[in-house]
Amino acid sequence: MQTGRRAVINRTDLVAAQRRGQGRIGANHCPDKELIVGQVSASSSIAVAADPQRALEAIADYEKVRPRILSAHYRDYKVVEGGQGAGTVAEWTLQATEKRSRDIHAVVSVSDSIVTERDSNSTLVNTWTVTPDGTGSQVTLRTSWKGAGGIAGIFEGIFAPLGLKKIQAEVLANLQRELS
Repeated sequence: MQTGRRAVINRTDLVAAQRRGQGRIGANHCPDKELIVGQVSASSSIAVAADPQRALEAIADYEKVRPRILSAHYRDYKVVEGGQGAGTVAEWTLQATEKRSRDIHAVVSVSDSIVTERDSNSTLVNTWTVTPDGTGSQVTLRTSWKGAGGIAGIFEGIFAPLGLKKIQAEVLANLQRELS
């Protein structure tokens, strides 16, 4: 066994070990390997017919624009503090699936062409990035969080981004309509 080094077991290695009858990965089965929990993320982009400044202002408008662009997956949305850009605090429940919801308490920061929403209740971070794209802008929404460990983390890492990308696509399409 090597000391001072960690090897990462990827999903393929874990599934292969389980198929060989090694029901779990750990010191008894792979003493030189450790399952490392990683970031789970989903990212979606869309072109909008607005210059970057106008797009950024719309994204950072939590009072008027944000309620209009949220999909049906968002419930109980409210602005707690501020409402325009940096310093805004907003809350909502994200109903990702019928059984899975997350209460978000987002604290907003703005830097150049990026709006960041950090959830005080978890490791979740939404990052909205606006870049010039011809006469309009490209808007990218990236959501990331620290994934669960073990088997649950493997499934989360595979399936959560797929569902979240659908939700992001709806929100971005609504933003695109808002800015057209």
